[in-house]
Amino acid sequence: MSTLNQHPRVSARLGAIAPSATLAVTKRAKELAAQGKNVIGFGAGEPDFATPDYIVEAAVKAARNPNMHKYTANDGLPALREAIATKTLRDSGYEINPANVLVTNGGKQAVFQAIAAVVSAGDEVLLPAPYWTTYPEAIALAGGKTVEVFANAAAEYKVTVEQLEAARTEKTKALLLCSPSNPTGSVYTPAELTAIGKWAVEKGIWVLTDEIYEHLVYEDAEPAHIVKLVPELADTCIVMNGVAKTYAMTGWRVGWMLGPADVIKAASNFQSHLTSNVNNIAQMAALEAVSGSLDAVYEMREAFDRRRRLMVSMLSEIPGLVVPNPKGAFYAYPSVEALLGEEIAGTVITSSAVLADVILDKAEVAVVPGEAFGPSGFIRLSYALNDRDLEEGVQRIQKLIRG
Repeated sequence: MSTLNQHPRVSARLGAIAPSATLAVTKRAKELAAQGKNVIGFGAGEPDFATPDYIVEAAVKAARNPNMHKYTANDGLPALREAIATKTLRDSGYEINPANVLVTNGGKQAVFQAIAAVVSAGDEVLLPAPYWTTYPEAIALAGGKTVEVFANAAAEYKVTVEQLEAARTEKTKALLLCSPSNPTGSVYTPAELTAIGKWAVEKGIWVLTDEIYEHLVYEDAEPAHIVKLVPELADTCIVMNGVAKTYAMTGWRVGWMLGPADVIKAASNFQSHLTSNVNNIAQMAALEAVSGSLDAVYEMREAFDRRRRLMVSMLSEIPGLVVPNPKGAFYAYPSVEALLGEEIAGTVITSSAVLADVILDKAEVAVVPGEAFGPSGFIRLSYALNDRDLEEGVQRIQKLIRG
């Protein structure tokens, strides 16, 4: 017998990765739609707007430039790295060296490379829950261990320094933050981020901060940046960002990471073997985006804000749902814990996953269950869809749960 047959066909490391739950929900919704079902999807974390025309035109121009048809610098076009540094000063309020910018294939690659750059086998990473579904998979691939720190709806899903300290051990290497948050829409205040940043400096813990939703804040929420608030954290902090959410450019796949020179160098070396340079045409589009006015961004934000208020109002009318007011990103994250054990449309709801299945099967509405982001008992709904579908979709959920 061949010795090859004694080993699993798929490596243990990749075999352990769970598929993206948010993409799985979107895929099932599309399958039902292909069968003729009138499915309304609240699953996708993607703006429903087209990329602004001036950004598209920059890409068209770049496509005609022969220089853009060749390999370019692995760490990003120099002009784009300069523009990201300028944009960071404009939006975040602190200076960075363009040499400490690494352009990546989307924000997701920035997350994977940031974690890979600082997390070694056995290191623990504190992860506030609910969390974006990709974070624990990236930690596991780096050989690290995710330590969930859960904050409930009453806390607006925001963890405290006291909770973080209680979860810290001698193996704690990093804290991974996302504000404004996917999946909850919660936004840490400057005071809360300052306290967390100072705690991390005191304890010698890295902070990996995902700021991809930085411009999507509402009401009295402020776009707060932890390095600006706690400058002494700069040597042990990596910032992940990108153009996807702000400029409706999810498919263009341009992100970046900022951090200390040694970490950026390590991540750049990794990227040189992994993907080489990011698509040059997309980089030129991103250059136009980050260099230009934020007017188009503010127009989209106004629409998101209108939809946010409508969704929160309608969800709050449903018995059994507790709906914290999301002040960022484009998600609502109601608690459905009061519905667990109840019977809806002939099914006993034993988890939010079961509830999501019932909502999809009976109301033809796709939502993402809380199990994708941590504990059961919650559902995520994106309001990055048109107003008509949003209202119709939530009305279907209202009718279903009210019976």
